[in-house]
Amino acid sequence: MDRPHLTCLRRTSTRLFVAATPILLLATTVTAAAEEQSGWINTARVPLLIALVLICGAVIAGIAIARTGRPLHIRKLAALDAVEEAIGRATEMGRSVLFVPGIQDMTDIQTVAGVTVLGRVAKIAAEYDARLEVPTARSIVMAAARETVRAAHYSAGRPESYNEANIYYITDEQFGYVAAVTGKMVREKPAACFYMGAFYAESLLFAENGNSIGAIQIAGTAEPSQLPFFVAACDYTLIGEEFFAASAYLSGERDQLGSVKGQDFGKLLITAAILIGCALATAAVFMPSLTDAASTFKAILGG
Repeated sequence: MDRPHLTCLRRTSTRLFVAATPILLLATTVTAAAEEQSGWINTARVPLLIALVLICGAVIAGIAIARTGRPLHIRKLAALDAVEEAIGRATEMGRSVLFVPGIQDMTDIQTVAGVTVLGRVAKIAAEYDARLEVPTARSIVMAAARETVRAAHYSAGRPESYNEANIYYITDEQFGYVAAVTGKMVREKPAACFYMGAFYAESLLFAENGNSIGAIQIAGTAEPSQLPFFVAACDYTLIGEEFFAASAYLSGERDQLGSVKGQDFGKLLITAAILIGCALATAAVFMPSLTDAASTFKAILGG
């Protein structure tokens, strides 16, 4: 074989070896890890498995109990109880109702929750013959909002009062959308403003403008950084979990109510574990004999 061919072959072999080296190292690492792991179950994750089974079991049990017809108590949410009052006021004053479903797309769970609340608002507005406007920052949210409002009008027995032109798309650009909505608020002065969804820097701009025109304002979001602005500037606010429980609260559907009760049990379980762990850790500082108990409890929780 010619020398140039031998040189080319050696270079190719070297390149293949260099390229394969990371793959060989990864395979060696995975094999070593597999050898160290004894059995099919990672015992360090067993507490997580137990917690998962308990919480999922609680949700399933809650749904099963709800289906039997047993009454389930859900704490009153003042913000949702005030929806009818706010729309009634707008009707009496002959002014519109403004609903802002946040600035995120339908892939955001907060937008889904907001559109669910929109269904309730739209039904009451249809019954009272109040004009409802829904400006959106996403085209898909506009389509979902139109279908929701149309269904609400049919449910209220007022299909002829539905006007899809009142549910429209503005722009995806955050502050362009804010400028358009706040400008409409100042010009038309709606009597009731609803902010339900994912909000960021624009939350205070919406709430302050609504406050300046004297509108009743009801807000709901799960963004911790924006909640203080809504609480300060709005009349009613759905905070975090209250916002996500709104659909069950408004619809009264048994499966949703049972799911909420099961999730409440899971939260109670987690809260109890945190309190017990804090108590043991604090006591171990003053009573060294409890150090082993605190370490054992931490190990049980997977810490």
